[in-house]
Amino acid sequence: MTKPIYFSILFLCAFLFFSCSSDGDQDEFVVIEEAALNLPADSFDYVSLNLPAHFTTNVAGQPLPTSISGLDNTPTDNPITNEGATLGRVLFYDKKLSANGTIACASCHIQDKGFSDDEILSIGFDGGLTGRHSMTLINSRFYQRGRFFWDERASTLEEQVLMPFQDPVEMGMTLEEVVSTVASQEYYPELFESAFGSQEVSSENISKALAQFVRSIVSYSSKYDEGRASAASPGANFANFTDEENLGKNLFFQTIPNGGGACFGCHTTEAFVSANPGPQNNGLDIASVTDLGAGDVFTNSIFVGRFKTTSLRNIELTAPYMHDGRFGSLEEVVEHYNSGIQNHPTLSPALIDDNGNPVRLNFTEAEKAALVAFLKTLTDDSVSSEAKWSDPFN
Repeated sequence: MTKPIYFSILFLCAFLFFSCSSDGDQDEFVVIEEAALNLPADSFDYVSLNLPAHFTTNVAGQPLPTSISGLDNTPTDNPITNEGATLGRVLFYDKKLSANGTIACASCHIQDKGFSDDEILSIGFDGGLTGRHSMTLINSRFYQRGRFFWDERASTLEEQVLMPFQDPVEMGMTLEEVVSTVASQEYYPELFESAFGSQEVSSENISKALAQFVRSIVSYSSKYDEGRASAASPGANFANFTDEENLGKNLFFQTIPNGGGACFGCHTTEAFVSANPGPQNNGLDIASVTDLGAGDVFTNSIFVGRFKTTSLRNIELTAPYMHDGRFGSLEEVVEHYNSGIQNHPTLSPALIDDNGNPVRLNFTEAEKAALVAFLKTLTDDSVSSEAKWSDPFN
C-alpha cells in the first residue's frame, strides 16, 4: 500500500441565500468559510496498542476473566491500519455526511464526553430526538459477541457505523447519497488510495474505515491503571488510591455475600466491558412498555427489556446514564443498584437474591460515595485529549 501524503487544505463553499428587504428588492450572497482539514505529514499511530500487562494477563484464581484476551471483535478482513483509521477519523467528523450538513458521527459521540453525549436523547440533523441515549464508543473492540447498539441489532461494528447515516432522525441520508457525497469531496481520493489502494469510494470501504477508527479508541491510562500496574490483583489496595477509592474498589469487586456489589460480574476484565453472552436486564423497570430493547430484535422473549452492557471506562464523563438517559449522575446510578432494582420478568440472574427477589445492597452513605469515587478513577484524560481521535476539521 502506498504511503499517504497528508495535507491541510482550507475549503471555501459559497451558499446562495435569497433574502428580501422590506421592499422586496434586495438579493444577498453569503459566503461561509468552512474549517480546514488538518492531517499530520506522518500519520498518527492507530495500530500499536501498547496495552499494560494487566490488560492481557488473567489473575490466577479469579472466577471471572481480568484479561481482554479473546474479546477483540476485529475481523480478519478489516485489521486496523494507520491509513484506514485516518480516513475513518475524517469520515467520523465530516458534517457533510448528514442531510443538511449540520452534524457528524462526532456530534453524538463527543471526545471530551467519553465519546458519548450529554443530552438525554441525541439531537438529529433536523432537530429530532433519537430513540435512545448515545452509547460510549470507548473499548468497542472488546466485546466478543461483536454486536452493537443498545439492542444489539447490528451484528458487527462494520454494519453499525453505516446505520446512523441512513436513520431518518439522526443523519437523514441514503447510503447512495453518502457514497456520492464522499466521492465529491476533493480531500477523499488520496485518503482512500492510501487506506485501500484505490481512489474508488464504496460503502464497504467507508464502513471499514469508520470501524477501524472506532476500534482504535481504547482506554488504559487512568488512575486505576496506574495503581493496578503495581498491584498483584484488582482486589489489592492500590498505593495511589485514597482510602475512599480503595473502599469503593473493594465494593465493586467483592461478591454480594461478602458485602460487595459484585459490579465486576457485568463489567468484567480490565477494560470493564461485558463478558456476558449478550444483553442484560438490570432492573430499571418492572415491565417493558415503550422500549423492548433487544426484545425488538430477537424473537426469544428472554431478550425483552435487555440492553447491551457498556464499558465503564470514562464513565464520569458520559452522563446521563442508561439507554434512556434517565439517571443524571453516578450517585443516582449507584442508588439504583443499591435499592431500586425492579423485578422485571427477564431480570438478570446476577441481580436476583436467593429468595427470588431483586438484590438490595443496603450500602451506607459512605459506601455509596466510595463506589462513586472508585468509578471516577476510571477516567482517562488521554482519551479526551488525544489528537489522533480529535476533530481534523480545524
